[in-house]
Amino acid sequence: MSHSENTSKNWSFLIILALVWGSSFILIKRGLEVFSPGELGAYRIVAAATFLLPLSLPRVKYLKSQQIQNLILVGLVGSFIPAFLFAKAQTQLSSSLTGVLNALTPLFVVVVGAIFFKSRITKRNAWGLLIAFIGVIILVTVKEGSGFGALTEINSYAFFVLLACLCYGFNLNLIKYRFIELKPIEITAISLLMVLPVALIYLMAGTQFAYKLVSVQGAWTALGYVTLLGVLGTALALILFNMMVKTASPVFASSVTYLIPVVAILWGVWDGEVLLLGHYLGIAAVILGVWIGNRKKVTATS
Repeated sequence: MSHSENTSKNWSFLIILALVWGSSFILIKRGLEVFSPGELGAYRIVAAATFLLPLSLPRVKYLKSQQIQNLILVGLVGSFIPAFLFAKAQTQLSSSLTGVLNALTPLFVVVVGAIFFKSRITKRNAWGLLIAFIGVIILVTVKEGSGFGALTEINSYAFFVLLACLCYGFNLNLIKYRFIELKPIEITAISLLMVLPVALIYLMAGTQFAYKLVSVQGAWTALGYVTLLGVLGTALALILFNMMVKTASPVFASSVTYLIPVVAILWGVWDGEVLLLGHYLGIAAVILGVWIGNRKKVTATS
């Protein structure tokens, strides 16, 4: 494939993923109207992994033990743990702000890469981290009716999103540097298969998921939203994402988060969420920080 074709493909993936993942936060919001964060996170994984079983089961027997270990790790940090963290965060955060905080992923890619994969943090990266951190502080201290809240009023649920971004930072670097021999579809399908048993056991034995389906009004509608979230937002989107990671730099791939906040905010405003002036200042600082920290590293091919 030529350089121009590769570049066009990567940018196409970037736009599609921004639309899909930017819509994920409103789907989580709808699912939480019926299900608990644990139920939503577990079923999201079950839906995604089940959808990909025809692809994962025939391939898993050909893997080496080291590959299986790495895929279990990718399943945990790339899908399983973030699914629970985002659901928990949105019990106290709007879908718009959750989407904005998710934009910090590229900076976590840089930090994790520097600490664990021997990459280098430049002055530009450091400035980006500082500006984005200021944006996060603004976002988590904005309080309706009083401008900026006091430090004691920080919305701690934002830290669930930051932890999810840290997981994604590990995931991106793992996929880029530890899976040279595997195809993107194998990484996605098998990593989800690795965490499927845990998600399924927890969902059926540790929650009221089955009971809610037969007793709570609107449960099946909420189930539809979370199924869409799992199949599109996790399974199919991860295939596209991993394909992009294999042909682009990790930072370019994670830059889909530049566009996710725009989509998330549009959905949030459409759904009646209110953003204050402080929110917009925080949003601007986060996106500016991410852009500054990665602007010369974002290239379509590695």
